[in-house]
Amino acid sequence: MTTTRREVMAGGVLLASVGFATLAKARNILPSPGWTQAMPSAPVPGTKITEEYAELVVRDVYFWAWPLVNLYIRRLVYEKVTETMISGAVPVAPLNRLGMLSDYIAPEERVVACPNQDVVYGAGTLALDLSPVVIQVPDFGDRFWLYQAVDLRTDSFADLGKMYGTMPGFYLFVGPNWKGEIPKGITKVFRASTNTGCVIPQVFQDDSPEDNKAVQSVTQQIMMYPLTEYDDKMKSRDWTKLLNVLSTTGGEEEVKWIMPEKFFDLLPLVFVDASPMPGEEARYAQVGAVLAAAENEPKIKAALTKAAIEADKGLVGPLFEFRNFGLQLPRYWSTQNNGAAFGTDYFTRTAVAKSNIFVNKPNQTKVFYQDLDDSGHRLNGANRYTVMFAKDQTPPVRGFWSLALYNQHHFFESNEIRRYSIGTKTRALKRHLDGSLTIYVQADPPPVGLVDNWLPAPKRGDFSLCLRAYWPKVEITDGSWTPPAVTKMN
Repeated sequence: MTTTRREVMAGGVLLASVGFATLAKARNILPSPGWTQAMPSAPVPGTKITEEYAELVVRDVYFWAWPLVNLYIRRLVYEKVTETMISGAVPVAPLNRLGMLSDYIAPEERVVACPNQDVVYGAGTLALDLSPVVIQVPDFGDRFWLYQAVDLRTDSFADLGKMYGTMPGFYLFVGPNWKGEIPKGITKVFRASTNTGCVIPQVFQDDSPEDNKAVQSVTQQIMMYPLTEYDDKMKSRDWTKLLNVLSTTGGEEEVKWIMPEKFFDLLPLVFVDASPMPGEEARYAQVGAVLAAAENEPKIKAALTKAAIEADKGLVGPLFEFRNFGLQLPRYWSTQNNGAAFGTDYFTRTAVAKSNIFVNKPNQTKVFYQDLDDSGHRLNGANRYTVMFAKDQTPPVRGFWSLALYNQHHFFESNEIRRYSIGTKTRALKRHLDGSLTIYVQADPPPVGLVDNWLPAPKRGDFSLCLRAYWPKVEITDGSWTPPAVTKMN
């Protein structure tokens, strides 16, 4: 199965059987534990709903539920996958299984914005209502590794990685309502708050052919499968032999997972999967009342569609630009401190999902974003820039760090040396005699002696930088270290 842009953009076809009739299921959502102490919420059943009120509610829910719908649509797309393969430059697998790349992700990838070439990626989609899943952790030795496991809200529900001292073995992911027996040999159980989610293994690899060869011996034991297949024996697969299907996704932007006009056809099912967090009951009930009114009022339904389209453009769209959200830092950098742990921070959750979905938790990977130079002007390929780290001032990490460059669509843009990030993995990186380090960010090659420190920029158009600090030290997590300026050269 090849996931094409047409299939994804045809989400309306996939959802055609959902419709407003599914609202009945959404009305049976279990309340949060504190619900008995709350006052009744939402309009009394049968209350007349005005178009203006419907639009108000719709704009709000479209904003905060956008990441949830985004992930649920990915589940609907990948449930059609019948075998594990590479499609669109990413591993795709049947539900409750994963696939692994055997090298850095290709620059042609358009499925997830802001990929990186620091790690060998894997990917799998969870459907824990169908079955709990077992995920294997091989012996990574001294190599940095991390499994990101997120629920429908893109919040992490499992701590698995080198920074946690995770031991090799078998781990179990279960849904919110699972009550089965834990088999012998399972090291730990992680319970997700929703049945739908994503798992993204990440294993460090430097930029040498030798390390690419070495990493295969451990990644082949990264496996995920339904609990019924567990036998207390490590399974393995040679990921270098996966079928690589040419994808017709095409285009320069991320695959369009959400079509605003179909958003509310799917939302009731999303609400069934993601029960309200404490305090969200009133939000859910408000939306339920509006959707119920839309079932019988064509004008209300039309108002929903209109408001969704406007919210997509005016509310969600601008958050694609890094400078429009997050914690503002010196020298025009920004960051966020609650990636994959958003809770009720609806603004940051949606902003991250729009601009660079699937970020790790800050103690796993701290991400710094940059759209501007030190004069406050937009980074652009027509100019040359430097990023200079003073002696002993490269990012303080226990893992590794990298500086990645993305074009205006938050993807890699092909360059002559096929270099899309630079940092710890770059064996040829050269420091000055005083111990400082300068990275040259520009479209054309710098002088020959500086090419090893060159991060190629697009020949035209705006671009952005992301500095990632994997397993950051306290100087980063407490905010005392921030990245140096991006300086425009004369």
